[in-house]
Parts: sequence; structure tokens; C-alpha cells
Amino acid sequence: MQLENDTIEYMGVNIIYIMGVSGSGKTTIGKLLSEKISIPFFDADEFHSTANKEKMKTGKPLTDEDRSGWLITLNQLAREQQEKQGAIIACSALKEKYRKILSAGIAAPVIWVFLQGNYELILERMKTRTGHFMPPEMLSSQFETLETPSKAITVDVAGSPEKIVATVISKIHS
Repeated sequence: MQLENDTIEYMGVNIIYIMGVSGSGKTTIGKLLSEKISIPFFDADEFHSTANKEKMKTGKPLTDEDRSGWLITLNQLAREQQEKQGAIIACSALKEKYRKILSAGIAAPVIWVFLQGNYELILERMKTRTGHFMPPEMLSSQFETLETPSKAITVDVAGSPEKIVATVISKIHS
């Protein structure tokens, strides 16, 4: 149902993870989706430790050990938000084992949205963004680490953010 302020009435508490490699548009899509369905948005990048951010700034990929505490913190956030109105969390979630940690102990439905795009397009986007700790040179390591999810709403990032969000909302409702 469409509301006056162009938000969509949304029933139910869900945890929605927007995932994909760096530069795929997770934050942009997550914020826009949050506006449309009135569920709080959280950017997982804000939960990285200073040490992790500094490591990535120097061009070194994070290890599973580096990500461990970060993933647990995000899972705790999701578990807290399921007791409220749910959450949209933008998180790379590149490996299946990361997605298992992120969804552990969550009773509310967990929806995965995979923002999929080709290397060249995403690299061009990364080269034009400013103020992010992840340098474009690290994109190849993201693609190498990525395990494509088998159970996700998969959306091509070549479309406009508005079209991507409309597709996601349509697939969530179907």
C-alpha cells in the first residue's frame, strides 16, 4: 500500500541484509529501502574496529579472524532489532560462513539481498567515491572472497537505485 510520503506500508518484522562486494551500492540501496519501508538502516562499516579500517586503508584484506568480532557485533545488533521493528543492515557478508554467523539465533525472517555486478562497473564506481576507507585496489580481493549466495534476492547493480529498491520490495512481497 502506498502512503502519502511515498513510503510503503510494510507488515512484519524482518532482518534484511543488503550484501555484496565493496562498491556495489549496499549503503545507497539500504538507506533508500529504509526510507521506503520504514525499517531502521545500519551500515556495517560503522561497526568495524579502527584496526580493521586501518588495515583495509593500507590495502590489506581482512582475515576471517579480523572479521570475527565484527560479525558477532552485527549479529547482536540484528537480534536486538528483531525485538523492535526489524532492521536493514548493509554488510558485505561475502562468505556463507559469515552469513551463518550473521543470522544465528534470529527468530524473525532473515532476508538476504545480493547486489551483484561486474568488476569493471563496480571498480569505476569505487574510483569516483570519496571518504571511504576501502581503496579500489582491494576490489579484486572482494571478488575472490565472494561466495555467491544460493538463497537471496539477487539484483543487478547496473540499474538505478530506485529501480533496484523497487525490485527488492516486489520480491520481498512475493
